[in-house]
Parts: sequence; C-alpha cells; structure tokens
Amino acid sequence: MVGMNIKTEAEIEVMRQGGGKLARIRESLREKVREGVSAWEVEELAVRLIKKEGAEASFKMVKGYSWATCVNINAGLVHGIPKKDVVFKKEDVVSVDLGIYYNGFHTDTSFTKAINPDAKIANFLQAGKVAISKAIDSAHPGNFVYDISEAIETPIKKAGFSPIRALVGHGVGRALHEEPQIPCFVPGAKESSPKLLAGAVLAIEVMYCLGRPEVVLNNDGWTISTADGKISALFEDTVAVTNKGPIVLTILE
Repeated sequence: MVGMNIKTEAEIEVMRQGGGKLARIRESLREKVREGVSAWEVEELAVRLIKKEGAEASFKMVKGYSWATCVNINAGLVHGIPKKDVVFKKEDVVSVDLGIYYNGFHTDTSFTKAINPDAKIANFLQAGKVAISKAIDSAHPGNFVYDISEAIETPIKKAGFSPIRALVGHGVGRALHEEPQIPCFVPGAKESSPKLLAGAVLAIEVMYCLGRPEVVLNNDGWTISTADGKISALFEDTVAVTNKGPIVLTILE
C-alpha cells in the first residue's frame, strides 16, 4: 500500500532487538519516577542506559530537540522538555516518552505513572492500559487503521475520558515518524483509512485526558498540554503487524 512502509522479517528482527533494549530502558525509567526525583534525573539515566545498550537517542535526532526523553506532568501531554526544576510531587501524573535508534531502525515507547494516585486517577490510567492492549490486539493484516483507532476510542470514552484528536500515532522504522498516521479516535469510514499489511510496524499511541481534548503549545515551543489544564496520559508501544498476529517489539525479553 502506498504510504505504508513494509519491513522484511529480517528488518523486524532487528527492530525486535532494538525494542527489547528500549523496553529495558523504559522499565528502569519507570522505577526512577518517584516523589522528589526531577525530570532531568530521568533524562540523565536515559542517556546513560541508551549508551550502555549500544544505541542512540532517537529524539536527539529530531531537528531542534536536544534531549533523549520527553517528560510531561499532569496537563502536559507530549514533547515536554526534561528540566532540572521539574521535580515530581505526590499525586503527580508523569509521562515519559523515549525512542532509540539501533542498527538502522527506530523504536518508540511511552508510559504514564502516577505517584500515590487516588482512586480516580488510578481508574483514569487503567483506561489507557486497557485501550492500548485492545489497540495492539487489533493490529492484524486485513484490518484497517480505523480498527486500531476504534479500539483506542471505545474504552477511553466508555470510561468517561476524552481521546486527543490533534495528535496521532504513526508508523516507525528507518525514520522515527513514518506513514500511516494512527488517530486516537475514529476519523471517518473504515474503508477510507489505510489497510494494514503484514510487515507494517506501528508506534501505537494512546493519548487522552480527563477533560476536553483540545491542546495548546506551551511557551517553551515544544510542550503540548491540555487547553483546560486537566490531567492527560500517554501509553505507547512499537508493534509489528504479521501473519502470526501483532508482535509487541518494545517488550522485555
């Protein structure tokens, strides 16, 4: 299909190796996120671990961006700069997004973690985990991007939250951002969305919020936050579409 970058089995295997490295890094960063730790400390750890894994930081390859991670708190959704003065506090909702470049291919992943959450926030984050699980399960050859979008939108809206409409997941591979775009909501008719083919590799992103879905660009020129200041969250995995079913590449081996 035009616009969908198809990988060979050998290329997917290389991406699986990179994804395993990225998953190990992600889990170390998840443990690092706790009360009293700064976003900059998360960044420093990411840089050390990426080097240890023999990879490069994908995000540092984006023009104008100088960091290995994006770290967001509460209303911050994506592209947050990991600053020294951003120190995590009790009840903060922290999202960390990162990617690595290994043997010619990028992989991309994100997680959101709440520090001592109340029941409302725990339920909010659980909805995102359900959505990404269902989205991954829908990444089969012959399905459409529509099916992934529907799998994200349905549990998010059912739980009473709002999928973000201005940002999308994406294909990933030799470039960090490839076709197709993968909305977190159903944008139109199923047949008008790209059909999934074996060999496609997707960075499936679940982006949603407690309030309205509108977003704004902050003054730092990078951070995108909810316009109403309500809490947001982000979950992401890199997934290969194969004839044996979807394979999560950013998973611990």
